[in-house]
Amino acid sequence: MDSISLGFTDILLAFLATLLLGMGKSGLKGLGVVIVTLMAIVFGGKASTGVLMPMMIAADIFAVIYYHRHTQWFFLKKLLPMMVLGVLLGVWWGNDISEDLFKQVMAAFILLTVLIMIWMDRRRSYTIPKHWAFSSSLGLLSGITSMIGNLAGSFASIYFLAMRLPKNEFIGTAAWLFFIINVFKLPFHILVWKTVTIETLTMNLWLSPAIPLGFFLGVRLVKLINNDFYRKLVLVVTAVGAIVILFK
Repeated sequence: MDSISLGFTDILLAFLATLLLGMGKSGLKGLGVVIVTLMAIVFGGKASTGVLMPMMIAADIFAVIYYHRHTQWFFLKKLLPMMVLGVLLGVWWGNDISEDLFKQVMAAFILLTVLIMIWMDRRRSYTIPKHWAFSSSLGLLSGITSMIGNLAGSFASIYFLAMRLPKNEFIGTAAWLFFIINVFKLPFHILVWKTVTIETLTMNLWLSPAIPLGFFLGVRLVKLINNDFYRKLVLVVTAVGAIVILFK
């Protein structure tokens, strides 16, 4: 990114995306697609990933501090190794893969998996998927989509929902997972893709007040949502997000 020159509308959209980022990290899952879409409108596709990266880490820190006591390390450890591999694959593929094809495949996978989760709910099945292929495949896809489009939240949400984690355990485990993976991604954005620069960091400073504002607003909203409604909300928003990715 050679220079950043934003109009008033661009600034408003970027601030809104940053506010939603804070709200998303507070536990209002499924907002990632909206955030990524708004940032891509303002900064462009690949460049927007670099603008988002430091702010995501800052928002992760708020989430880790607030929800740390609810973290379920067992589930985090099952996803993390394949997520790391997925990030490395994402770095490698990032400049070559067709963006349109990638979005279509990703959206189709998310929608299919959401339909499976809805079917499981309707069956009232409390069987938790235990096969290593389930966690490994979702971990790998989370890592790839996290690096290429900062869109890992959908896949991680599907995994945590399948594990039937209660609301706070869901949020606390996701907080640590994404803090670790985002810190791991940062050097690749700086040294390989060169999407994090002095100019993007300056933009981050201007936008950063929206992060705590969004986070604490989101915390208040999460407290009003019970576990059953929260699970349905995540499924619905994730499905809508997949459609947005498909037609964005």
